Amino acid sequence: MCNFARMLQLLLAIDGQMSLSVVLFWVLGGLLILGALAMIFVQRRTTKELQYELSQLAKMNENNVEFEFVLKAMHLATWHIDPQTGSVTYDYDFREKGIDWAVLGEGSKLSDGEQLLLEEDVPQVSKALENICSGKAKEYHEEYRVKIPHTSKYYWEESSAIVADRDIDGKPLRIVGTSMRIDERKHMEKALVDARNKAEESDRLKSAFIANMSHEIRTPLNAIIGFTSLLPDVTGDEERRELIGLIQENNKKLLQIIDDVMNISKIEAGDVDPVISSFDLNMTLTEVIDRQKQRLKPGVELTTQYPQQQLTISTDMSRLTEMMNHLVTNAAKFTDQGSIVVGYDLPENKRIRIWVKDTGKGIPQELHEQIFERFFKVDEFVPGAGLGLPICRTMAQSLGGSVAVDSVPGEGSCFTIEIPC
Repeated sequence: MCNFARMLQLLLAIDGQMSLSVVLFWVLGGLLILGALAMIFVQRRTTKELQYELSQLAKMNENNVEFEFVLKAMHLATWHIDPQTGSVTYDYDFREKGIDWAVLGEGSKLSDGEQLLLEEDVPQVSKALENICSGKAKEYHEEYRVKIPHTSKYYWEESSAIVADRDIDGKPLRIVGTSMRIDERKHMEKALVDARNKAEESDRLKSAFIANMSHEIRTPLNAIIGFTSLLPDVTGDEERRELIGLIQENNKKLLQIIDDVMNISKIEAGDVDPVISSFDLNMTLTEVIDRQKQRLKPGVELTTQYPQQQLTISTDMSRLTEMMNHLVTNAAKFTDQGSIVVGYDLPENKRIRIWVKDTGKGIPQELHEQIFERFFKVDEFVPGAGLGLPICRTMAQSLGGSVAVDSVPGEGSCFTIEIPC
């Protein structure tokens, strides 16, 4: 009986231990399963996050490619400035080349870029950069000229920038900007300004032309009409010849005005090409002087000063003759006493200088260029349309030459024609 009780107790003890082991086994198994499930969930979540990050990275790379493509298409450069250190770094540079940008390498200073600019543009650019770096300005925008190394040339560039990041006090921490070449735009702007100025000048000249022509044509025309109406009433031969002479003189003046207008219009329009021929310069100048002697006022002497007795040159004889006619006529108008001298210097480098000196009224220094403008007159009381000197300059330029004046008021003038010969 005792043995049986002991065996029963032993069996119960063994059964209790086995039940506890089974419970522990199932608990541990459940924990392992839960851990595995948790690990699977975390792994799937991590995988999704990784896939998302990879997709974002792919999009970023795609955006970077598109960004670079846009920069390249627009020939832009992007850069950033560290206001604390004053350093500038270029991120991308797709500008059309034409300058060595090595001076603006990684961590270059803003002052390093000043040596690339034209001196006239340095102050305004430096001031604008200083304002945005110090926080005085929110934006930066400047147009300036950049020197091309080893040449005297330059090109135009435009830069813009904004403050990208600030500290707690609002001071700039990072500035980003772009730069691009704007040569074509500047050329277009200049062309538009030139076209506008030309249109305004044409309008001014048209008004001046109408005002001057109405006066200059009316004066000889009134004389012609007036003297012609008197002819039937004149009975004396001497008085009739005098009236006819006055009519013929005013006919010549009227014809000269019309010829001047036609000549300057044809030459400026390029309708008449120079006719080059060889001729004796001395003989041509002498013929001009002989025709002009009748225009001289009493007490004025017209002489010549030739360095040699004969000189053969090759140029457009008709244009040279007309230029000399205008210069001698102009000298005769403004010389009341003294002399007018026509001469030339011996050719140098296949160019010749022909001059007309007078002892007339002279021309103030500030009007030396203005007298070559169409319809401009120094003295409004002296007859003339103001076309003689402009015609001379236009004709000289058409031959590859020039016309200049050296004059002092009260001492006289010297007009010089320089042309290839």
